[in-house]
Parts: sequence; C-alpha cells; structure tokens
Amino acid sequence: MNADNKMNVEIAEKIPKDNKAYYANSKLIKSKLLKKNTKMKMYKTVIRPVVTFSSEAWTLTAEDVNNLRIFERQMLSKIFGPVNIDNIWKIRNNMEIDKLIEGADIVRFIKAQRIKCLGHIQRMDQARPTRKLLVWKPMGPRPVGKPRQRWQEDTMEDLKKLKVKN
Repeated sequence: MNADNKMNVEIAEKIPKDNKAYYANSKLIKSKLLKKNTKMKMYKTVIRPVVTFSSEAWTLTAEDVNNLRIFERQMLSKIFGPVNIDNIWKIRNNMEIDKLIEGADIVRFIKAQRIKCLGHIQRMDQARPTRKLLVWKPMGPRPVGKPRQRWQEDTMEDLKKLKVKN
C-alpha cells in the first residue's frame, strides 16, 4: 500500500516481476514437448502467484482489473500460441483464450482469495486484532467526491454477485 492507500502501485510493481518469472521459465513454456495442460499448471503454480501474492487485501479498481487481465492474456497467448486455420497462422483473440481457460481468469482468482480470507476472518475469535479491524470504522467523514471502495464493501459485492447469503 502507498500513502494514499491505493493498490495500483503494488500491482504495477508486481507485473514486471511476473514477466521475469515467465522469462525464467520461457524455455519450458515454449517447448513443444510439453502439453498445454502442463504449461497451464506451470503458469498457475509458478508464474501467477508472483502477481497474486497478498492479493487478498486488494480492492481492485476498473483500471487494476483491466491491467491484470491484459497481463494474463499476454501470458496465456504465449502459452497457447497461434492457431492454424486453412494454412494461415492467426493469433488467438481474447474470446478464444477465455474459452480455453473456461472463465477462470486472474481477477476471479483474486476475488476467490478475498472471499476465502473473509471466511477465515469471520471464523476468528472476536478478540483477535484482525477481526477487530474488520468491523472498525474510521472516525470522521469520508472525503468529498466519490469515495473509494473499502475492502469489506468490495468483498461483500463479490458475495452478492455469487448470490451467497449470511
């Protein structure tokens, strides 16, 4: 977090680090000997965790979501490679990549991690500092203008989209 309590700086720093993780393993990812399923497992266990480390505490803006999806699609297009249609090689578009990963993109992964974290905090004893922070509300009014979304509000919105009650 920076002084303004924004995550976009952290996300912007993690994406180049994830590129380093990709290029460290690029020989394996570009290898024709490995199946795409193996490459996807490698992406999910070696490359994606570099970006998503500590993502449970993030509140994502639309810009952050867009940057993360752009990054992931770049990685996945390298993993899946181009497709040959009538002897013409074509780069896969975003819709084709989404079908290949069956909608399990990085943003959904981060939201699932946040919901999992919320569940852990809800099950904690009331006296634990983490649980106290969840229910704590800062004193004073919020700044003028459209207030930024808080972590708990963002996570509750995710739960509503999933139609989870209680």
